[in-house]
Amino acid sequence: MNARVTLIGAPTDIGAGTRGASMGPEALRVAHLGATLQGHGVEVLDRGNLSGPANPWLPPVAGHRHLAEVVAWNGVVHDAVLAELRDARLPVLLGGDHSLAIGSISAVARHCREAGKKLRVLWLDAHADFNTSALTPSGNLHGMPVACLCGHGPKELVELGSEGSGQPILDPKCLRQIGIRSVDAGEKRFVHGAGLEVFDMRYIDEMGMRHTMELALATIDTHTHLHVSFDVDFLDPEIAPGVGTTVPGGPTYREAQLCMEMIADTGRLASLDVMELNPALDVRNKTALLAVDLIESLFGKSTLMREGG
Repeated sequence: MNARVTLIGAPTDIGAGTRGASMGPEALRVAHLGATLQGHGVEVLDRGNLSGPANPWLPPVAGHRHLAEVVAWNGVVHDAVLAELRDARLPVLLGGDHSLAIGSISAVARHCREAGKKLRVLWLDAHADFNTSALTPSGNLHGMPVACLCGHGPKELVELGSEGSGQPILDPKCLRQIGIRSVDAGEKRFVHGAGLEVFDMRYIDEMGMRHTMELALATIDTHTHLHVSFDVDFLDPEIAPGVGTTVPGGPTYREAQLCMEMIADTGRLASLDVMELNPALDVRNKTALLAVDLIESLFGKSTLMREGG
């Protein structure tokens, strides 16, 4: 795993239905993310926060809320993440709402094409985020990033970073969704039709987190770039209340730790999104502290009594 990490703040809730995720990057810094990673021998460079349009808080137009602003923010994110990857660093995008993953993952996909690497994306989330303007109940673009990445969405987002190739940013076969437990009815049919590999909470309940992660990480090799897009609402709201879209019944602390530890064990983590942390809904920054604890495990902190932890 790359020991040169860059933190990039994206302080906006432009794609969300609740205000407050714009404060997420600062909450993660207050929870000592940088210093915590440095404690594991990681070289951390904090680039500060990106800037983009303010949130106008308007109703949707043609099924999308704030499309122009979301496109602008994702363009800025794409360029920032790509620059770090080209500099052989591991970018950690501090969100912000999950619509920003379009910019982040489009940069990762572009880098993989340039470097001749395979891509695996783990989408840790309570939601499938596979809505479109025709399916969405709200128009909020943070419910659409996976659909956009797979080629279903507004042209400006679907083609981000693809250099006019006409190909979707992501082949659905690259994607593994973990922890899903809230999917709209129309979205569910669309997910099945697209052939996404989804490990929902029922699967995790029945088969366990270990088996789930073994399958999600199967066939990863030295030529694989592993990207983790971690929506904090992946976690059970009992332990992580600071998100705008809580869904009961998520992974416990131990399940989440095992998930992160098994990702770390691959040694292939090469980019990370930390999304949807909303300090306005948190309790004494508890969710940010938990997120930092889990990110620490992604970078090799082991809760087990083994050498090297």
